[in-house]
Amino acid sequence: MADGFRVLITDRAWPDCQIERDVLLEVGAQLLEAPDSSEATLLEFASGVDAIAACWAQVTPQIVDAAPNCKIVARFGIGLDNIPVEACTLRGIPVTYVPDYCIPEVADHTIALLLSAVRKTAFFHLHTKQGEYALAAGPPLRRLSGLTLGLVGFGRIARAVVPRARALGLNVVATTPSGDDHGTGCPMMPFEDLLRTSDVVSLHCPLSEDTHHMIDRTSLDWLQPHAVLINTSRGGLIDHAAAWEALQRDTLGGLALDVFDPEPPNLSDPLFADQRVIATPHAAFLSQESVEELRRRTARQVADVLAGRMPEHVVNPETCGHLTSDSL
Repeated sequence: MADGFRVLITDRAWPDCQIERDVLLEVGAQLLEAPDSSEATLLEFASGVDAIAACWAQVTPQIVDAAPNCKIVARFGIGLDNIPVEACTLRGIPVTYVPDYCIPEVADHTIALLLSAVRKTAFFHLHTKQGEYALAAGPPLRRLSGLTLGLVGFGRIARAVVPRARALGLNVVATTPSGDDHGTGCPMMPFEDLLRTSDVVSLHCPLSEDTHHMIDRTSLDWLQPHAVLINTSRGGLIDHAAAWEALQRDTLGGLALDVFDPEPPNLSDPLFADQRVIATPHAAFLSQESVEELRRRTARQVADVLAGRMPEHVVNPETCGHLTSDSL
């Protein structure tokens, strides 16, 4: 087995790289960690590496070009908006990701935000902790049972939300380009109709040119004035300036956000001072179990390619003709 491989980890959301180091040691690879995720730093550290693994850092085509020996670009996560898939494909470099991790965590977090936004637990918690024990100070509360939850996008996470929401008595509808309900029996409807009829709207879409700011001034006007908007997917799906305007006009009932554009957001923005806005710091994916799974599987993808094996979850399989299906 070849040794001397060098693997660049651009960034991470966990304390150390011991799991990755242990997996990659099996193929004789050493880790390099970038001290920050700026393009200038990553260009410097990518020089001569055999693999790149990225969490949230933006991996530009120039960074890939700086690593002429690169054999794989691996994403620690589900979305690929920070990975130059086309540039990698042109260079014959496999791109991998982990599309089926943290599904229960994000589905649970979506429901947690829904409960907090509709039942106003965040509002009452904040006021009580500040010494105000006053039920009358709160906004109107709704009964969950009978409300309509609209899911925008119907991938693995959205489908995991369905039984959780139904268990609370919510009526669940969805919109997706394919119109495929994947056997869930969830009614499918056009995007505009879903926004007009839902009491709660939850976003579960990848970020692309087509979905960037899909929630803008026009689509916000379709929402019912009491409607709550939840986003555990990608911050760029929402035009936050337009959402703030809607809150000021009282044409939006509330926002529950786990993702932002940019990240981290500017918390001095007046949006975050509004008590109708709930914010968590991109925490939906997080559990001890999900993070360990993500790290181990991503490192395994890198190790497989460096050893000449076919990894799981390749985005561009046309680049893998030289890899075998052998396993350790």
